[in-house]
Amino acid sequence: MLFQPPVPEAYLRLPAAELHERIAAAKAELGARLTILGHHYQRDDVIRYADFTGDSLKLAQLSMSRPEADFIVFCGVHFMAEGADILARPGQQVLLPDLGAGCSMADMAGIEDVEECWDALRSLCPSSTLVPMTYVNSAASLKALVGHNDGCCCTSGNADSVIGWALNRAAGDHDGCRDKLVFFPDQHLGRNTCYKLGVPLDQMVIWDPTQELGGNSPEALRRARVVLWKGHCSVHTRMTTEHVRQVRAEYPGVKVIVHPECPFDTVQAADLAGSTEFIIKHIKEAEPGTIWAVGTEIHLVQRLARQHPEQTIVSLDDCRCQCATMFRISPQHLAWMLEELVAGRVHNRITVDQETAHWARKSLDRMLELSPMPTAAPAPRRQQELVPGA
Repeated sequence: MLFQPPVPEAYLRLPAAELHERIAAAKAELGARLTILGHHYQRDDVIRYADFTGDSLKLAQLSMSRPEADFIVFCGVHFMAEGADILARPGQQVLLPDLGAGCSMADMAGIEDVEECWDALRSLCPSSTLVPMTYVNSAASLKALVGHNDGCCCTSGNADSVIGWALNRAAGDHDGCRDKLVFFPDQHLGRNTCYKLGVPLDQMVIWDPTQELGGNSPEALRRARVVLWKGHCSVHTRMTTEHVRQVRAEYPGVKVIVHPECPFDTVQAADLAGSTEFIIKHIKEAEPGTIWAVGTEIHLVQRLARQHPEQTIVSLDDCRCQCATMFRISPQHLAWMLEELVAGRVHNRITVDQETAHWARKSLDRMLELSPMPTAAPAPRRQQELVPGA
């Protein structure tokens, strides 16, 4: 985790109304020089200022629609800001309001451990096709390794098509050593998607970086069709089959919809599973009077409940778990950063070195060739009131 300098105490004491006025004034003064990106999991008192809202990759792409912007302020976490810097135009600067906003899942796949895994698999199966793939929730260094080895990124929204491409490439058997998809860093997205695409569970193995050969025998690794890195999302792994059972008992007729970062048994017990955009779309299009239990980050669940009062929308996790690192970004951080930009001082710039950016972009571009991302409209530019979901 990078060190975040303390926000001046004066910002911490500002009343909410004055804080809002100062953010709005600084944003207005910066004008077209500024683009603010807000991830779906951000708190409402931050996301209200976003020019664009969405998931991490969509936001990085949408930022490219503002070539006149000198500053891209990413209200998300570190790997998202890295992605924006990789896709940014020359001269644009990507800033993260709190350098402590990281991602535990991305941190579970340190590049040295990943390189050790990759080298071991190539040594075990020298004649086999190994296709590396990383979830976009990963560090730029991991995206670069994947791009350098002819692999690809994926998102939870396009995992079906992109993982399908990888499985088609890795479909052979060479002297008892199968071709393989090697999937980083979220085991659950990899397992859920591969199973959905017809890969049996017994053809998947877990690579635990704390153990020799990931905790597997050489024979098991040679036979495996899919190697899943032992990583997970700390929010989505909280969603269990017991939660599903409880919510069905409390709300007869409920539809359970979960994110594919949830564990396999939870996804199997749910009615629907899909990306954040998938969840938003299904609830938006649902009939009035329907009941939904949503297995994802609590800020999004609460926002959906406010946006759709004609439905009953509850969190699947009764502890209402939030993404703690995403929550680090506050209106105080945003006010400080924007007012410093007005004064000509730049803080918390996120940069990816040229070589890493080159290979990381290879993995992103290959994904976009396989599954182009949809365009999306910017968030409404309304700042006089809190606009849930803006």
